[in-house]
Amino acid sequence: MIYTDTRDSSVKTDFRTAVMNGMNSATGGLYIPVSFPKLDSSFINKNPEPSFRDIAFNMAKPYVENEIPDEDLMAIICDAYPFSPKVVPVDSTSYVLELFHGPTCAFKDFGARFMARVMSYFNRTEKGTLHILVATSGDTGSAVGSAFHNVPGLDVTILYPEGKISKIQEKQLSTFTGNVRALKVKGTFDDCQKLVKTAFTDADLRKQFRLSSANSINISRLLPQSFYYMYSSLVVKNRAPLDSKLENPAILAVVPSGNFGNLTSGLIAKEMGAPIEGFVAATNSNNTIPDWIATGDYNARPSVETYANAMDVGAPSNYERIKTMYSLEQVRSMFASYWLDNEGIKEAITDCNTKTGYTIDPHGAIGWKAWDDIRSGAMESLVNGKKNDYKKPGLTPSVPAWADKIVSKNAVGIILETAHPAKFGSIVAEATGREPVIPESLAEVMNLPDQAIPMENNYAKFKEWLKSNLAE
Repeated sequence: MIYTDTRDSSVKTDFRTAVMNGMNSATGGLYIPVSFPKLDSSFINKNPEPSFRDIAFNMAKPYVENEIPDEDLMAIICDAYPFSPKVVPVDSTSYVLELFHGPTCAFKDFGARFMARVMSYFNRTEKGTLHILVATSGDTGSAVGSAFHNVPGLDVTILYPEGKISKIQEKQLSTFTGNVRALKVKGTFDDCQKLVKTAFTDADLRKQFRLSSANSINISRLLPQSFYYMYSSLVVKNRAPLDSKLENPAILAVVPSGNFGNLTSGLIAKEMGAPIEGFVAATNSNNTIPDWIATGDYNARPSVETYANAMDVGAPSNYERIKTMYSLEQVRSMFASYWLDNEGIKEAITDCNTKTGYTIDPHGAIGWKAWDDIRSGAMESLVNGKKNDYKKPGLTPSVPAWADKIVSKNAVGIILETAHPAKFGSIVAEATGREPVIPESLAEVMNLPDQAIPMENNYAKFKEWLKSNLAE
């Protein structure tokens, strides 16, 4: 497979280079495959559907062809995934895709664990340490830290915005030791991301250190997240007619997104043949992407703090990949977009719990509310000519190609639940009246000592710290 660059289509490179570099330091662009091969229809149409690991292997194989032998690829997948996603029906047309059954209770375990093993595989023949720099708005850092902890030849520095993530999230980040450490930055996630991106394009720094990324900038984080879209859509394809009594309903993926890597992974799965009709881009008050879909103008902005903090991103990196893959018209054809403010997020948690009995986290709650509003008349109102104000929370005024499937009541929704509700216990308890049960893995980390290192939002000081503290 050949990979190119979102900012220079003349770039042609291999998977190993794309993974180990993270992004193209010459252009600042992100790597992306030049094509998305489709899985064989006989594989997609199996009933019962293939296992998650079989899907992961068959989807990954063309992207690593001639670089990772099949036997090694399967070993990577088996080691990365001692857990699987779970598809939970909450009513006859709604499914929650639980992505929190990995070690850090967040969807980013799926990408981070695959990425760590691929990097370790490639790094065996390299000299010196590969330094991973990653910015996190909440869950990425802990997933990356867990995935890379004690992996030989790899060293991880995580930047997170001090005071802007939940207490459990911060504990998961600040308690690493050994080859993983966290820097608490006096700023926002966007400030953290800018520090990391600046480091990647710093020729002086790259002369001294081998650097790579581990958030959704890196293609090896993005590709494995496509596995659970394929898996869940095949599960729902096979069971939806029994649950909803609908023959061949349209399957819609409702995706809470901040940096929009997760949604981009869904697009990859669709390109590879996943039976997904379209997507709902669901986010919080950092509504850069919904505004772009509504108006055609992309305006990055400073992020604002919300209850759904993992999506507190004002300048989403994967906008570059989406606009490289599709025109705005194609995006509007595939996507509905939706956003909620803090008041709406809290009400959505309550609404989901009241209507279904399911306890959902703040990120998944936005997805739930988006789907419930869309199927309960909001999309039909748009089709009938209502002009929603994109500056107000709710469904933005763009009518996708699949809107008729909603109006005719021939659609089902897969809502991505990206983190365990216990990671946001206080807001979930306020909304439902009950504290969510804390998984054992989260309870254990709360007793560990904090190790986080304070860092100013200043690139010169960040660079000085790297040069002084990282081993060459």
